[in-house]
Amino acid sequence: MIPYMGAGYSSDDGEKVRLAVNQWIRTSRQFDSVIDFEVAVKDPAHPDMILPAYDHGDHLHPGDAGYKAMGDAINLAIFAK
Repeated sequence: MIPYMGAGYSSDDGEKVRLAVNQWIRTSRQFDSVIDFEVAVKDPAHPDMILPAYDHGDHLHPGDAGYKAMGDAINLAIFAK
């Protein structure tokens, strides 16, 4: 789940849930592979927010540059047999 702090319904409690879900996704070993879009689009200075250059403007959805960063974060080898 990508950061969304600053969006109309963001909250500290919601951020705690987002972080917990992402940690579970990364560490549960329930998946063959994980594509970490959070790492691809988060602002290193404010990890609970999308990097401004990647933000569509609503602090919830990536813009074109954000979607490109997400696409670039995909290791296509995970789809090979």
